[in-house]
Amino acid sequence: MGAYLARRVAALVPVWLLISVFAFALASFAPGDPAELILRRQSDEPPRPEAVAALRDELGLDRPWVVQYVRWVGSALAGDLGTSYRTGNDVRGELWDRFLITLELAVPAFLLAVAVAIPVGVLSAVRRNSLTDHAARFMALLASSMPSYWLGYVVILLFAVELGVLPVAGRGGWQHLALPALTLALGTSATLARLTRSSVLDVLGEDFVLTARSKGVAGRRVVWSHTLRNALIPVVTVMGIAFGHLLAGAAIVETAFAWPGLGRHVVDSIYDRDYPTIQGFVLFTGTVFVVVNLLVDVLYVRLDPRVRLAARNQ
Repeated sequence: MGAYLARRVAALVPVWLLISVFAFALASFAPGDPAELILRRQSDEPPRPEAVAALRDELGLDRPWVVQYVRWVGSALAGDLGTSYRTGNDVRGELWDRFLITLELAVPAFLLAVAVAIPVGVLSAVRRNSLTDHAARFMALLASSMPSYWLGYVVILLFAVELGVLPVAGRGGWQHLALPALTLALGTSATLARLTRSSVLDVLGEDFVLTARSKGVAGRRVVWSHTLRNALIPVVTVMGIAFGHLLAGAAIVETAFAWPGLGRHVVDSIYDRDYPTIQGFVLFTGTVFVVVNLLVDVLYVRLDPRVRLAARNQ
């Protein structure tokens, strides 16, 4: 297991380096001079060329691109993502604070999506082509087809404006969390439910399931103990991707509900052309996806004995 984990970590290192190259290039090749943008924020008058040149030299912007990248990625590895042009604060600290706020929203939304999707997907597969199956598939298709920005305003109009049972926006208690979490969970649960149904149907036709049934094993035990565990492999993959997206910040939903998380923070930074924050966000979210993928690989070993055996033999 240790050797398998070490190999997976080593395989993800080049991925992280490519993410860092993309993050740095994203801002480096963007239009506009960062030094001029900083000076413009400090004064209403156009900055003098001498001041721009001096600041470019101080920030190292006059050096070759490769030198700038090596310096930046070295600082990033040490935990320094630079200083925000917009706020003047440490980018790493701001991203981490906003990430924790996004985590408050992402975890309940993810748990709600999984709690709904897995039972619905299994039930739909077990009762294939029944009224329950058709209703579940229709609802999943409908939920996955609704854009999050549209769905967010629909739930606001329904629960906040018409019924008045939940607040419109902002961050506070569970009441403020309910609507954005529901908005995020609906689309994710629809995707997971459809994938769970498909995966369970594939496993139900396997020989070991037919053998268990022929031996008189109870139907519920066949489904939940034999079928579901083997059907979860592709579902876990999509779960990891979905959770990574939620952790990276659901910008549209956070903006619609005025939730001060990571997604809304980077939207504000893009409007203000805050390049260090944009670079840090891309690198930070890329790292989140790398870590989530690593956790999914480890979970594979726990779920599938074949993966576990291959990991021990490597």
